[in-house]
Amino acid sequence: MTDAAAQGLTKADTARAGLAVTFAPVLRSEWIKIRTLRSLLWGLAAVLLATAAFSALAGLDDSGDQDFDPLFSAFFGVSFGQIAAITFGAQAVSAEFQGGALRVSLAAVPDRMRWFAAKAVAIGVPALVVGLVTGGVSLIVGKAVLGTRANGLTWGEGLRAVVGCGIYLMLMALLAAGLAAVLRSGVATLSILIPFLLIVSFVVGGASGNVADFLPDKAGQVALHETWDGALGPWTGLAVTAAWAAAALTTGAWGLRRRDA
Repeated sequence: MTDAAAQGLTKADTARAGLAVTFAPVLRSEWIKIRTLRSLLWGLAAVLLATAAFSALAGLDDSGDQDFDPLFSAFFGVSFGQIAAITFGAQAVSAEFQGGALRVSLAAVPDRMRWFAAKAVAIGVPALVVGLVTGGVSLIVGKAVLGTRANGLTWGEGLRAVVGCGIYLMLMALLAAGLAAVLRSGVATLSILIPFLLIVSFVVGGASGNVADFLPDKAGQVALHETWDGALGPWTGLAVTAAWAAAALTTGAWGLRRRDA
């Protein structure tokens, strides 16, 4: 057998071995990447800290607004915590497009869809766990700061908001991850999403009526309100946000499959 033939056989065997890698070890390797990058761990910590801090500050406002929603006041900080969540999701994916990291990942796992699915799970699971913890802390802190103004809240409403908070923050992290896979840049992703969440969504919400109910942030945050008047309820709102995240991930997967590493 010639050296060229032997080299070709070796490459073919390596490719087959990569394609044969099961999902579990791929997921494990992606989780190792996330837990060993300090910026990502700090991003997850910032989700909790920012949400709890701004929820406490919102609870201190006793201006007596007739539209006061004690449940949303307790979870008001999610509007800021979500910025940390999308930063986490965007950075986790955009890191692969720096220094040839993606080529190394795909050399180990040639099945791009399996690799991207593992990446999404490695982002979504810790984001969900941190989101649930964040929801619980926000509820406790919010009720403590609100005092008697939170007496009307039931534990059922609180539990729904805690679960909704976890799911919402996870979906926003996955939305950012999908967009980062499309743009191949964390900076570009955040340059789009942060102004959208902090500015555009509020402007559209004030001018477009029920159309704004179907924006990813507006829809998902219905679960954090005690009452709602829009077209969506708590779970249908989260379903709309999930559809946005799924569309971003699908587009990102398509781009990953079609474009060079």
